[in-house]
Amino acid sequence: MNKNNTKFELKERIKELSCLYEVSSIIVDSDKDDISNILLRITKSLKKAFQQPELIEVSIDFEDFQISTNEKIQSTPLKIESPIRTFNEEKGRITAYFQELANPSFLKEEQDLLDNVAMKVGSLMERIEISKKESSLRRQMERADRLVILGELTAGIAHELNTPLANILGFAELLESRFEHDLVVKKDLEKIIQNTIFSREVVKKLMFFACEMPQEMKEVNLVPVIMDSINLLDSSFRKNEVKYLVEIDQKEIWLRADPIQLTQIIFNLCMNAIYFSQKGGLVRINAKEVANSVILKISDEGVGLSEESLDKVFQPFYTTKPVGDGSGLGLSVVHGIVNSHQGTIQVENNLDKGACFTVTLPK
Repeated sequence: MNKNNTKFELKERIKELSCLYEVSSIIVDSDKDDISNILLRITKSLKKAFQQPELIEVSIDFEDFQISTNEKIQSTPLKIESPIRTFNEEKGRITAYFQELANPSFLKEEQDLLDNVAMKVGSLMERIEISKKESSLRRQMERADRLVILGELTAGIAHELNTPLANILGFAELLESRFEHDLVVKKDLEKIIQNTIFSREVVKKLMFFACEMPQEMKEVNLVPVIMDSINLLDSSFRKNEVKYLVEIDQKEIWLRADPIQLTQIIFNLCMNAIYFSQKGGLVRINAKEVANSVILKISDEGVGLSEESLDKVFQPFYTTKPVGDGSGLGLSVVHGIVNSHQGTIQVENNLDKGACFTVTLPK
């Protein structure tokens, strides 16, 4: 009898060790982008390691993932489970259920096996999360490097264009006064003046992007700046049949900034949100203090941004608008202003629809 027990226990230990080896191999060899498949293979490997595998079903619940060996798994009272922890925080669990309750029981070693596999799954999820953060940081650094180079180029272009544009505008205005009675010439000169003024505004935006515009830094209460900007944009909201909601719990949010450039950030982000909103859509404007920073969020309910647009949205002259609807400098200007204030700006798609721009500025 003892000999049979020893053989049985040895057989069970071999099954458990084989399971741990198989789970380790699955984690090492599998594509880390296919988490669902990895978790499914682990559940199947675990199922085989139990004393009565034909009566056992295994499930793994981890954040958005719910994987089990059987879609029609029965959640029975007789079960064992082990938490999955990442960075010392419980994020999910592995559970083994007996599907029939005719005097079954779990072995102590089966609980130990479940604990070991849960640790391995937790370590895997930690590595995947770290990898994603490293990849995101690398993309941000690459984007920042590109924007620095573009900033230097646009600063040079702006300086080169500023003087000739000023000369064109000055001489055109002088000629306009000389040909005041020649309506044909006067009309042509007006077109030259209008287009020169437009070009000068583009240069001004380039200089904003390149942080070449003088700043007047002072203590500013962000709340009235937001409310004044929204009041001025009210007609644009109504014209486009877009609603807005200002979400600010405080009456005062103070920071050191250039008030005109602060207004320009809000204007450009709101105008962008209005443009991409559908009729009846909602634009949310949220502001709050966090530690030593001020966070401003402006989100819309439009179509959101593609992967390419998320990567290029702050580059000058990049736009998803049709030709003639935008110069592709608005968000570049915002980026330049935020950068000159030692702040950061990020964009991401909302979970349901639309995009959200988050500006973080030091106080």
